[in-house]
Amino acid sequence: MALSRHNPIIEDYTNKMPTSFLRNGLHMQAPTLPENEEQRMLSLKSLNILDTPAEERYDRLTRIACRLMDVPIALVSMVDSNRQWFKSKQGLSESESPRDVSFCGHAILGEGIFVVEDTWKDQRFVDNPLVANEPHVRFYAGFPLSNVDGQKLGTLCIMDTKPRTLSQDDIDIFRDLTHMVEQEIAAVQMATLDELTKIPNRRGFIALAQNSLNFCARQSLPATLAFFDLNKFKPINDKFGHAEGDLALKAFARIIRNSFRDADVYGRLGGDEFVVLLGGANMSEAMDIIDRFKLDIEIYNREANRGYDITFCEGVITKERTQNVSIDMLMKKADKLMYEMKLHGGANR
Repeated sequence: MALSRHNPIIEDYTNKMPTSFLRNGLHMQAPTLPENEEQRMLSLKSLNILDTPAEERYDRLTRIACRLMDVPIALVSMVDSNRQWFKSKQGLSESESPRDVSFCGHAILGEGIFVVEDTWKDQRFVDNPLVANEPHVRFYAGFPLSNVDGQKLGTLCIMDTKPRTLSQDDIDIFRDLTHMVEQEIAAVQMATLDELTKIPNRRGFIALAQNSLNFCARQSLPATLAFFDLNKFKPINDKFGHAEGDLALKAFARIIRNSFRDADVYGRLGGDEFVVLLGGANMSEAMDIIDRFKLDIEIYNREANRGYDITFCEGVITKERTQNVSIDMLMKKADKLMYEMKLHGGANR
């Protein structure tokens, strides 16, 4: 069973610590949040990797890490908002543990390797429940795992039940293994990420949006989908060049990312078509957010002064609380509404 914030193992761990530690008045240090935590979490969620089955391509690398580093435990750990979840694990039965007791939460705060040679001599971890109880961590080393955008998603980490010191050769080998894990993550990300705008592509959006719809259905919540199509995008390419067209697409994606809520799912479907799913939002709530988005577009046009304005048509459709509908069906309905608006000359102002 995974450790949790209210697990009695955690609550009673001080009873098992050596009295010398308790006399020193040491207290575990929980990891702080990175300054870019919001964007980091968006990147992690966009991978659609959390709570997925084990995969040999990751398990192979944690097995190699155990063998080459001569340790009993190796993990590919993803640092979620309130937990660390293990995509691959060797020598550990749990699938996750709380973020506030995690070593990996500390590791993602830096650029290089994070090493704790002896947890009993480190006041940040000496009374950590993962030290006082199973798996009795005495040594930890972890390299941050970054995606193609440089966001730190988690770590490749190794642990031992006795103190250890890594040589430079050990660190070099460990770094090489970390890069191999990052390459596997990049392969997943590139399959679901739009290369130009760095937001989810059609495939990535559909996977994330269907998960959001499923959650809304379980909680009897509404959801609203907005389908956006840029107006007069071809003339931008023709008059200013494709590089300028690419800049417009990237600007539009960036404003989507900044204007909508953290829990909203968005993506570029291809060409000049974008889509956003606002989970838990009814039509009125969604339109308030979309109006704010339109204002942000107007501000961009005024400040950028590129010689053209970014304008768009939108189609907006709501799934009511009791409706059971797929993301594909919502997209088709919103696309039809958007097309009707475009035929009648509608656009954001």
